Amino acid sequence: MSELSMRRATSADAGVVRDLTRLAYAKWVPIIGREPRPMTADYEQAVVEHLIDIFEDGSVPAALIEMKAAPDHLLIVNIAVHPHRHGQGIGSRLLRHAETVARGLGLGELRLYTNARMEPNIALYESRGYNVTSYEPAGTLGIVVNMSKRLDR
Repeated sequence: MSELSMRRATSADAGVVRDLTRLAYAKWVPIIGREPRPMTADYEQAVVEHLIDIFEDGSVPAALIEMKAAPDHLLIVNIAVHPHRHGQGIGSRLLRHAETVARGLGLGELRLYTNARMEPNIALYESRGYNVTSYEPAGTLGIVVNMSKRLDR
């Protein structure tokens, strides 16, 4: 894997975040029968309200992680890896990055959620120490799997 640089997204990056997210999640549309929630998010608002870090190869976006701090945890809202970069360990790197961000904010827990049909993602999260905390029916959205990971202090 080539070395990726990281930078915090700004308002000017809303289109980059949207485009990369749509590319990364497109493979899930036929599996879950609709566009996953990150594909329809308002990124003009998200880049202002959330922490979004873009990982680039040169100036080409390769991946991103969107996080939202809460008083007692850091929520991972979105992880998006460009389809051409799948299988290169970038998803794991993004999860480690979230741990660093959480610790920097003095938070001892990470949380995330995903669709139950996104089984490879659930397996990745479990292999990185995340535990399923609940399954939540979400009407036409399917089943939401909530997961968390406690961090060592």
